[in-house]
Amino acid sequence: MGVVIGVVAALVGLGSGVALTLALTGKDDAGPRAGGRPSGGDELLSAPHTGYSGMFASVAFSPHGRTLAAATPDTRVQLWDAASRQQVRELSGHTNVVMSVAFSPDGRTLASGSYDTTVRLWDAARRQQVGAPLTGHTGIVMSVAFSPDSRTLASASNDGTVRLWDVASHEQVGAPLTGHTGLVASVAFSPDGRTLATAGDDKTVRLWDVASHQQVGEPLTGHTYSVRSVAFSPDGRSLASGSWDGTVRLWDVARHQQVGEPLTGHTDAVWSVAFSPDGRSLASGSNDETVRLWDVASHQPLGAPLVGNTGAVMSVAFSPDGRTLASGGVHTGMLWDVTSRR
Repeated sequence: MGVVIGVVAALVGLGSGVALTLALTGKDDAGPRAGGRPSGGDELLSAPHTGYSGMFASVAFSPHGRTLAAATPDTRVQLWDAASRQQVRELSGHTNVVMSVAFSPDGRTLASGSYDTTVRLWDAARRQQVGAPLTGHTGIVMSVAFSPDSRTLASASNDGTVRLWDVASHEQVGAPLTGHTGLVASVAFSPDGRTLATAGDDKTVRLWDVASHQQVGEPLTGHTYSVRSVAFSPDGRSLASGSWDGTVRLWDVARHQQVGEPLTGHTDAVWSVAFSPDGRSLASGSNDETVRLWDVASHQPLGAPLVGNTGAVMSVAFSPDGRTLASGGVHTGMLWDVTSRR
């Protein structure tokens, strides 16, 4: 069968909000996939191009918000113009599924991690790979994240380790961070760059001192299944985690304690969490094919779930101005206007 990825922009009424969506939707000779169009949506634009229909495991906005990067299972990183909803480039070099993408805060570099066990750095302006791949992991690179000063990159792998890299020299910084007893699924820097948070299959979230490479305090426990995502709040005081137990939890970073009850509502595993730039809301993506928005202060949902992704939602990311939310998952990537939910 021939495979085509279509770009579909639609206006979707969702409870109290209206969502503008970008769907990277798989189609084949048998016609559109079931559920390929967002619920209640009208197709406004279809611009098919040759590509691969499959999961978008990670999405990331550039610091200026004009470009959206998406990890694909066909070894490429796709770059999209967020305003026009058009794909502008594909970055090739990985030899297996791309699992994670992240832009550096200074906007100069894009990082990608892959099933091929490597991390690659790309010049964001020239859209070219910079230097040789970063090697050292012996398993899938599940997550990548830049420090706030853009000088250091962290990578997490199913080999059970987290590695830190000097972005300028491409050299590994110190020994790997070890402590998780299985796959490490996610990594995030605190806003001041001093602390690293990691999430793992061992049901824990761990905090690390970036300078010393030492774990800070005891692991954060409470989840009852693999923890798949962590994110710091913009002020660095709170940490969010999403788990295959179907819950989202908030943590007080200084006290190493859970804040309040878990955020519940998803009916299946939670793959990804992200704070809005103002820190007032939190997004979560789930195996239940929905994105949910939460009020951080009250722990209550902000409106009805966002419905339109076909398949598990594996990644969520806010635009720098907080007005748009990207969600990536199995078969579809979406852009949502979330201004009415703020």
